[in-house]
Amino acid sequence: MRMMLLVTYSTKKFNELWRQGQVGPAIQKIVEDIKPEAIYFGRGGASGKRGAVVIVDVPTPADVARVTEPWYLTFEASVDTCVCMLPEDIAKIDMDGLAEKYC
Repeated sequence: MRMMLLVTYSTKKFNELWRQGQVGPAIQKIVEDIKPEAIYFGRGGASGKRGAVVIVDVPTPADVARVTEPWYLTFEASVDTCVCMLPEDIAKIDMDGLAEKYC
C-alpha cells in the first residue's frame, strides 16, 4: 500500500542536529532504511516549519512504524500519514457500483 507521510521537524531538535553537522547523515540513513518512492523537502504542513513529504510503500500495518519511527526518534518530528493512490489505482475503483449502492 502506498502511503504519504507529511513530516514536520521540531525546530529545536533540527537546529541542534544542524549545528552538530548531523542533519544530512541522519536524513541519508533514514532514506536508506525506508527506501521511499519519492521524497521532497520544504515546509512541513501549515505550520511553516521545516519538513518533508515522503511517498513510501507500506506492505503491512507493522511497516507503518518502520517508516514513521525514524522521524520521531531522530528529529522529534510530527508525522501525518495517509494512504494515497496513483491514477491507475483510481481507475480500478468501481465508481459506478459505489454510486449505485450509496447515492
